[in-house]
Amino acid sequence: MQSNQLPFIAVFIAATLRIGTPLILTSLGGVVNEKSGVTNIGLDGIMIMGAFFAVVGTQYSGSPLIGIASGLIGGLITSLIFGFLSITLKADQIIAGTAINTLAMALPSLLLWMLFKRQGQSDGVKQIAYSEGVRNFFSKIPGGQFFLELNYFVFLAFFLTFLLWFMINKTRWGLRLRAVGEHPRAADTLGINVIRSRYVAVAISGLLASLGGISLSIVSNNLYRDGMVNGRGFIALAAMIFGNWSPVGAMLASLLFGASEVLQIKSQALGLKIPMEVYYILPYLLTMIAISVSGRKSQAPAALGKPYEKGER
Repeated sequence: MQSNQLPFIAVFIAATLRIGTPLILTSLGGVVNEKSGVTNIGLDGIMIMGAFFAVVGTQYSGSPLIGIASGLIGGLITSLIFGFLSITLKADQIIAGTAINTLAMALPSLLLWMLFKRQGQSDGVKQIAYSEGVRNFFSKIPGGQFFLELNYFVFLAFFLTFLLWFMINKTRWGLRLRAVGEHPRAADTLGINVIRSRYVAVAISGLLASLGGISLSIVSNNLYRDGMVNGRGFIALAAMIFGNWSPVGAMLASLLFGASEVLQIKSQALGLKIPMEVYYILPYLLTMIAISVSGRKSQAPAALGKPYEKGER
């Protein structure tokens, strides 16, 4: 059975899940970051680094699994650089995030020429796809054709959403994370290491945002291309705010933004007589509307964006 035999609504939902996956993963990183009291607008840059180094790792090893590990390491190092600037040096977090984004726009472009002798995009590499056994399994079960339209990272994004929800709301680690983001001085008084907790949160955030970038480069595609992240890190931040700093809320908001992008792609099939320019700006317009609408009702962590100085009163 071919994908075009699926009902249009099923194709639309599957595409929304695929396109929403990088946003879900990155917005989850934003949730962890900001629950600890750290604002990181550099998630877009971390996605870029994850996407780029995943391709580099795959190119030189021939293994997408090593590519995933390379992308995670690249994103982790980038996030720790941000952590050093904003947590240790106590630089303005917005400026530190902007510096990360600037670095991520420049470094891959330079390395593309050094490693691939090309400008603008890498060579094609081995892509992460379903194994033959998985494809055969889905082909034999009811509704399996729908799952064939997805990929491993879609399932990973949903798993991590509910795992993170449980970790934040039902574990001691989550309680400490929220305490550090709400009342860091009180948390310090109770023996919680605020600086270490924030570094751990920044590292986890970097790994999640890296997965978002990896899902673009060697899952949805088989190469890295300049501009492929295309501001998705900022849209993920908007999804996090729209979702009220909740993993499940961020996931649902990410899917809403994903659906708007699918609508742009599928508009001709729907027969909608609307100028294409409207569809191109729809995800970004929706981002601005979401932030405007949710800004009044959302409750950010009380210490968000405020550097912590131990012993300061």
